[in-house]
Amino acid sequence: MRKFTIIGGGQSGLQLGIGLLKAGHKVRVVQNRTAEDIATGKVLSSQCMFGASIQHERDLGIDFWTDSCPPVEGINFSVPNPEAPGEKVIDWTGRLDRNAYSVDQRVKIPRWLAEFTKLGGELVIADAGIDELEDYAAEDDLVIVASGKGEIGRMFERDAGKSPYDKPQRALALTYVTGMTPRPEHSAVCFNLIPGVGEYFVFPALTTTGPCEIMVLEGVPGGPMDCWGDVTSPEQHLERSKWILDTFLPWEAERCHDLELTDDNGILAGRFPPTVRKPVATLPSGRQVLGLGDTVCLNDPITGQGSNNAAKAAAVYLKRILEREDQAFDAAWMQGTFDAYWNYAKWVVQWTNMMLAPPPDFVLEIMGTACVEPRLAHRMANAFDDPRDFFPWFADPAEAAAYLQDLRAA
Repeated sequence: MRKFTIIGGGQSGLQLGIGLLKAGHKVRVVQNRTAEDIATGKVLSSQCMFGASIQHERDLGIDFWTDSCPPVEGINFSVPNPEAPGEKVIDWTGRLDRNAYSVDQRVKIPRWLAEFTKLGGELVIADAGIDELEDYAAEDDLVIVASGKGEIGRMFERDAGKSPYDKPQRALALTYVTGMTPRPEHSAVCFNLIPGVGEYFVFPALTTTGPCEIMVLEGVPGGPMDCWGDVTSPEQHLERSKWILDTFLPWEAERCHDLELTDDNGILAGRFPPTVRKPVATLPSGRQVLGLGDTVCLNDPITGQGSNNAAKAAAVYLKRILEREDQAFDAAWMQGTFDAYWNYAKWVVQWTNMMLAPPPDFVLEIMGTACVEPRLAHRMANAFDDPRDFFPWFADPAEAAAYLQDLRAA
């Protein structure tokens, strides 16, 4: 039995903690909010999780919601026609091979906390600063930081080589609603790209009050969707969300005549720069701690990969820890563990950062081709589950041309 402390009880921290408990180790999770605080607080994220990420939860026996959470069965991608308001210049849909699911963190995290303590984990409700990290690092075999806020987050140095943006690229908002008209064909993440303005995507989910839809609104800074600064009430937040659809996406507005918020806490607005940080932080004593999840790899939600990255990182870290057996968790091992995760995550980061930039002509050709080529639509939809499949053809004009030629010739 080895001893671990994990700072932060979110998707990555709790998933890893439960995995370590089930492998027979001793685990302490430290966070500053109780299960009740989380359940009754504001929404934390949008968290649409695809097949591989859900499988990691199932492997640990902590997927408690498949039977009650409405599934996401596909990806729909649309771009408005700037010369014909109300029409689409691009519109394609691909079915997912495995359903995706979105469970409100206010539902998931309290249930996982209960499971963690049931399995014998130690839960500490407290703020953790440098002094506390020193104590934990002196006591335990390994300290993992899965919460990047405050002074402990600042210990992890920004990796400029992996972080092309040093400021927020979108003004972000979430709106959890009921009363939306479902898609007639099948459920999907409906992704709408409004060139020069921003993005809107929406999908079914499970929240504290039952099934719902999550609206994710991403505005280009300084543009018309960067419009949340003067919103002061939940009702105004909902009205501003509807205004965006009425103005830019009439086909989405048609689904939203009877919208109501799931609850007054079902809203969120903010912005942050996408950032990759170096994974090993050194305490004043010289002891070192390892970063996990958003602490070291924080993506814009434009590609819906945040919780998926967190789940996949936790799975990589768990495997690496168990393979280490009784050897020390030194700095070289810590860096190697992050590198094992980065071998996957670097493709997610590249794809996400590409989607934040104006699409080049060859990407527009790919998207247009998907409207008439179901095999391409299917591949792109399922690449949300494993974004490595977008490369190299989604990032290189020559590779894109060759791939599209092969599709047309087949």
